[in-house]
Amino acid sequence: MTSELLLLEGDRLSRRLMQLLPVTLEDQERVILLGRSLAVNLVNALLPTIEQVSRRQDTPLHTLLESDREGNAVIEIVNFDGELLSRLPVRDCLEQLLFQRGKLHPKVLESLTDALQGDEHRATRELVSLLRSRSVLDGLQGVLKNILKAAR
Repeated sequence: MTSELLLLEGDRLSRRLMQLLPVTLEDQERVILLGRSLAVNLVNALLPTIEQVSRRQDTPLHTLLESDREGNAVIEIVNFDGELLSRLPVRDCLEQLLFQRGKLHPKVLESLTDALQGDEHRATRELVSLLRSRSVLDGLQGVLKNILKAAR
């Protein structure tokens, strides 16, 4: 179920990317693959990172990927006692990691555009580069700060 939730979020992200990137009909399949890859990889990196950072801050938190009433993926943050502290929509997390004031972060735009223009190996390299980019890491830091602040 969790992988299905992430694929659905990836599909939503893909639809948005198709509106923001220079996409041809031939590129649509690759944009879907990129959107799904971003959603799966970013969320699968975020969940254990929240747990590791919170443990180091002596505020151990546990994360769960669930769906809300509308079937959208949400990250549930639970404290050590099992109390639900917050529910973060995955869509909002992806927004914070990839976008800046409603537009793709320039580095994200550049990497995704390059991924569309090359072969599969280039697309993979661009995706990995994007996941390690300063803009995504800064977004991840912002998400973590907000979560830890809410946990106190």
